[in-house]
Amino acid sequence: MSQTLIDERKLGTEQVQVRVVDSDVHPYPRRGELAPFIPGKFRKLFAARGEGVGNSVFYDPPDYAHASAMRVDSFPADGEFAGTDPHLTFRQLIMESGSDIAILGPLNSSGGQTEEETHALAVATNLWQDNCWLDSENNWHQRYRGSIVAAIDAPDLAAREIEQWAGHPYMAQVLINAEMRPAWGDPRYNPVWEAATRHNLPVACHLGRGQHNELPMSPVGFLSYNHDFMVTYSLLAANQVMSLVFDGVFDRFPTLRIVFIEHAYSWILPLMWRMDAIYAARGPENGLKRKPSEYVKDHIWFTTQPLDFPEDKLELTNALEWMEADKILLFSSDYPHWTFDEPRWVAKHIPERMRERIMFQNSIDVFNLPSTVPALPGQVRAF
Repeated sequence: MSQTLIDERKLGTEQVQVRVVDSDVHPYPRRGELAPFIPGKFRKLFAARGEGVGNSVFYDPPDYAHASAMRVDSFPADGEFAGTDPHLTFRQLIMESGSDIAILGPLNSSGGQTEEETHALAVATNLWQDNCWLDSENNWHQRYRGSIVAAIDAPDLAAREIEQWAGHPYMAQVLINAEMRPAWGDPRYNPVWEAATRHNLPVACHLGRGQHNELPMSPVGFLSYNHDFMVTYSLLAANQVMSLVFDGVFDRFPTLRIVFIEHAYSWILPLMWRMDAIYAARGPENGLKRKPSEYVKDHIWFTTQPLDFPEDKLELTNALEWMEADKILLFSSDYPHWTFDEPRWVAKHIPERMRERIMFQNSIDVFNLPSTVPALPGQVRAF
């Protein structure tokens, strides 16, 4: 650690108001850093296979030479991968871009080929976060919050992992895969929802390859281009939303909170309209107690990145108003990926009356975060 950061630890106890919560930040392990935390029986297997313990990137930037889909300035000077240095991340994301709290969402735990392997990677990832990002040396500023990675394809093991970490002061959410079969409304996943709600933790999912490290399949078969790959995530999320609502998950677990990270969000408006229309036409044949859109607005959130930004800004403003975005959107930057959205840039495109809720207040409520954090002299304030 640099002497500068050591000296900053000695600063006073002044608190500042949280103004930006970044709900999508990706830390990556340094070479060999995850291996000591992998349960012993899997250590040699993963080392030989090279899955789940390295840095995988599942999409490409427009320029295929653009730093493996990462911000070119996010690679540490020691030659490690982007997002592997907690201190560089702190400087770029907190001090220079103005985020006050960063929710860490590791992407290195989806390489298992069996339920037991996926759980082993989840166990290792949680231990790694605790020791390498959330410890007193790397989180001295109290700005990082971690994710309890849980292998939802092994629901009982996932629930056990949630129980293991639920009392951690810096674990803010449960992180699962979105592309599960069967869909989330199936009762087999009840142990995950039950454990999360018992500990008042939201459950988030980030786009990824899903089970067995495979690309997601569209409703009409395998994909042809990266364009299909990225757009399909919204379709996957739409199906999970319908399953959660129509299969009564929110009636079974009235305090469950779900966050869709990087699945886009503009599609939720017509989906709510359509679900409500069918519900009105057919009645509560599935036993729902409320309109489908009401479940969405009370239980489901989406992140701002990727921001679907039409040429006419008024169209975006209208869409945000119609979907009541102040109830369901959370700011996210996607650091350190090339798609990084600067907080100041996002804030200026959000209607003023919604700005505070989307940039920080919704996240404070969803993740049970503090409304103030220790002051950092010299930190950029985003808005």
